[in-house]
Amino acid sequence: MSTDSTIAMREPVHRRAVNFLVEYNFIAIFLAVVAIAATLSDNFLTWVNIANLFQQATVVGVVAIGMTFVILTGNIDLSVGSLTALCGMLVAVLLAAGWDPVLAVAATALVGLACGAAMGATSAYGQVPSFIVTLAGLVSFRGLTYLLTDGVPVSGLPASFAAISSTIVPILPGFNLTSMALIFIALMVICGLVLRFTVFGEYVYATGGNPEAARLSGIPTRLMITGVFAISGLTSAIAGILLTSRLRIGQPTAAQGLELDAIAAVVLGGTSLFGGRGSLLGTFFAVMLLQVLRNVFNLLGLGSFYQMTVTGLIIVAAVLLNRFIEMRRGRA
Repeated sequence: MSTDSTIAMREPVHRRAVNFLVEYNFIAIFLAVVAIAATLSDNFLTWVNIANLFQQATVVGVVAIGMTFVILTGNIDLSVGSLTALCGMLVAVLLAAGWDPVLAVAATALVGLACGAAMGATSAYGQVPSFIVTLAGLVSFRGLTYLLTDGVPVSGLPASFAAISSTIVPILPGFNLTSMALIFIALMVICGLVLRFTVFGEYVYATGGNPEAARLSGIPTRLMITGVFAISGLTSAIAGILLTSRLRIGQPTAAQGLELDAIAAVVLGGTSLFGGRGSLLGTFFAVMLLQVLRNVFNLLGLGSFYQMTVTGLIIVAAVLLNRFIEMRRGRA
């Protein structure tokens, strides 16, 4: 076999390896940051700290699940932070009014789903950019949150509701996770399987990859957009319920800036802002990466202002990296 033939056979393998490393760079970045964090602190890789990382990542992670669905269709949801706060306050108000915890949680979840679906339908059927619709939602939902109790926190929630987030579940000897962390992991796995192995997931990617071609192929693109926003509303409601359960108080100022963290996680995880490409696996690693970074910042004694600045820079870097990946694919 000639040298040219050998090179021709090896080139596709090399290209696939390079493409794999580029596309799944977030895993390498995550492992590198974990190694740095472990070097800075002997306590970082302990079971207790790992369990704490999962718990701290839960609220952002649950919201980022819904955000992934939305961004995969080429849209954006800026309202998730405000909707999380609204649902967190709503469940607290219902519980304070004497509602059964199960009914209060179910009603709050339905409200979140309905709010998300309403924004998605407005954007899809009204042909209004999702940026504008969800920007209005960001302001309106926060206003409704304050109106519920005139801005006063709601306390005195039942212990059975607090157990939703605080129940300790043994995983391995010496390693326990809270129930809210397990809810986050379970949602990530279920939604990841939906995206990967169902017709709905295929339609989500098709809608974001080429909306016009998807529409001409018979895919109900407007209904799909409404659906992914409904999912985002539902995950925001779940995050609000978990946050209130963990804090044991309904706080109207909660979840401020949550939309920034969710978008950063989704984009950093390799989901294209232009839609059609990405995965919840990437979102999961990115959520954990951001949490590890915060842990490192705290170890270094850096304040929240530095953390906010770095988060913004991460978003820009992730967008540039996504653009680079798209250019490589275009030349392939």
